Amino acid sequence: MGRKVLILNADYSAISLCTVPKAFLLVYLNKAELVAESPKAALRTVSQTYPLPSVIRLNHYVNIPFKGVVLSRQNIFKRDLNTCVYCGNHHDLTLDHVLPKSRGGKTNWENLVTACKRCNSKKGDLLPEEAAMPLHHSPFKPSFIMFVRDCSDKLEENWVPFLNRRR
Repeated sequence: MGRKVLILNADYSAISLCTVPKAFLLVYLNKAELVAESPKAALRTVSQTYPLPSVIRLNHYVNIPFKGVVLSRQNIFKRDLNTCVYCGNHHDLTLDHVLPKSRGGKTNWENLVTACKRCNSKKGDLLPEEAAMPLHHSPFKPSFIMFVRDCSDKLEENWVPFLNRRR
């Protein structure tokens, strides 16, 4: 996956990630300003060198409705730090419904957890307490900012001040 750029709203709140070419275009067209550049690289043309964007801020405030993280297998694994919530194993991971589907459990952030195949088979159609398998942490729906801050593979150092802000 290519390098990403953090997009800030006009009030400096983090709202999204985008590709370097898109960020460069927003800055070049004066729709955004460069807040932080990557110290390790630059964009070069035949005759000019431009800073490689790492953080940009939109010039005009954009009202964005609540943006959640997409529910997917990989995002559940990321939220749970690629660790079985029952035993702490990092291998042979699957998804487990805390409240089994056969008992009316839904497929959502609050009911899905990462489990190794062994624990998933052991738990089967039972609730965690019925199987004597307590969860190391309860499942939850992550916010976009929390997900980028805590679950990103490559968190740019100059993003940190913007991801720790409270809205």
